[in-house]
Amino acid sequence: MIDIKQLRENPEIYTTACKQKGYDIDIQHLLELDRQVREIRKELQDIFTEKNQAGKTISKIKDPDERRQAIDRMTQLKQREKELNTNLEQLNPRIDEILLTMPQPAHPDAPVGPDASANVEIRRHGQIPEFDFEPRDHIQLGEALGIIDIERGVKLSGTRNYVLRGDGALLHQAILRLAHDIMVKKGFEPLNVPVLTRERTFMGTGWFPEGKPQVYQIPEDELFLVGTAEVPVTSLYMDEILSEDELPLKMVAQSLCFRREAGSAGKDTYGLYRIHQFEKVEQVIICRADLEEVEKWHQHILANAEELLQMLDLPFRVLEICTGDMGMGKYRMYDIETYMPSRGGYCETHSASNLLDFQARRLNLRYRDKDRKIHFCYTMNNTVIASPRILIPLLELNQNSDGTINIPEVLQPYMHDKKIIVK
Repeated sequence: MIDIKQLRENPEIYTTACKQKGYDIDIQHLLELDRQVREIRKELQDIFTEKNQAGKTISKIKDPDERRQAIDRMTQLKQREKELNTNLEQLNPRIDEILLTMPQPAHPDAPVGPDASANVEIRRHGQIPEFDFEPRDHIQLGEALGIIDIERGVKLSGTRNYVLRGDGALLHQAILRLAHDIMVKKGFEPLNVPVLTRERTFMGTGWFPEGKPQVYQIPEDELFLVGTAEVPVTSLYMDEILSEDELPLKMVAQSLCFRREAGSAGKDTYGLYRIHQFEKVEQVIICRADLEEVEKWHQHILANAEELLQMLDLPFRVLEICTGDMGMGKYRMYDIETYMPSRGGYCETHSASNLLDFQARRLNLRYRDKDRKIHFCYTMNNTVIASPRILIPLLELNQNSDGTINIPEVLQPYMHDKKIIVK
């Protein structure tokens, strides 16, 4: 959520943000509602002061007419107070509803554009291998080796589901364990968090109201299945005031993730790219409200993901995401795309987002500095690894002509020192 005071002082910045991010919001209407609320609050304060003073003097008035006039005035003040509070109860939800859909202005250096076509590639790493045979895709490889079972996954749970078997399940776990171990060695606190959380956590992290159609709901218990550990991890300290000495908080969590993929029928439906259930190791940092510091940590979490892909020897590229593709709450955003032969190019495997205080305001997540002043924290997050999507390039880029799969050296200790997957 944005700061209404900043909107009041610089409405043109937010008008530009709406235009750049593709949001149609009547900012002048919002400012008018805000003006009405501030006038009501001022009048309520004046009424409180007058009532307080009258309460001290009425009992001392001796003249009956004067006393009656004072009592009548107190009755009028109470009636007006009631009317104003009723108006306030109607206006505040209308303002909150608009603020919950108001985009955060992007970083001044973020590319400006309407959609993914305006994203800017900033670097590449690794070489795309050339095969001297006709390569197979990950499903052909996985089914032939008996490590991916789409048919039975669909039988159990419907489309976009799967079963990983044998070395497929071990490879999936090996990647997640490697990612988790790397982050712990880097000083990130490991967390095991709930994947069923309350609506407040989704509102607070900016997933709701916009992303609600993508989330599985448990109406009977008023709970929702998370699509990323970012939701519970970032919400961990909501409604709390941290000490500046505690920051930055560096946390990593591995969790199951669930996404409905509503509205994406016919898009990326083949294989393991866009599925309903997966596992992800997510890194989250909560830091001081300092632009230089948040930029440093944002680059840090991006580098962590790049380092892991380099260890896996997977070719990838880093994109800076443009204003129209980054979403409502992002201040600056990078994607990492890993090369997937069967998809004919680089495809998203990681997203590193800097949200400044956008989430912290919605979560009421604050810290007290050394001068005892209270500020909203800054938050950021990035995927360390997500599987089984990462199995697509891992299987396809490490295949041999006979259909076997070479296991990257860094994963072999997690695979009982196995070097190759055979049927």
